[in-house]
Parts: sequence; structure tokens; C-alpha cells
Amino acid sequence: MEYLSRRGITYTVRDITEDSDALRELLELGSYLTPTTLIDGEHVVIGFDKARLDRLLGLT
Repeated sequence: MEYLSRRGITYTVRDITEDSDALRELLELGSYLTPTTLIDGEHVVIGFDKARLDRLLGLT
């Protein structure tokens, strides 16, 4: 979140422990891990992957 905020990129945080729809959507993606980041329909799982986030966000 800090990485995105420092670059002025807006995002939405969805807490799967409080939002059953968010949990259902996570599982539909085939992901069982958090954080999962979804950018234009493509998901990045298993935490922070700066290179992939930069590529998906057009920052490279």
C-alpha cells in the first residue's frame, strides 16, 4: 500500500476477514494467499513483487 501511495496510485483495500464477497472473489481467482493485488484483471499473489507491479502499472 505504501508503494502505491508514494506513486499517487489509487487502490482499494478489501479485508477478507470482514468482507465475505471479497473472500469469495479471492477464491474465484484461484488465490488462497494475501495480499493479492489485482490490476486490470491480472493478479499478483504472494506479497510484494515490485518488478511485476511496475510492469502492470506501466511504470517501467
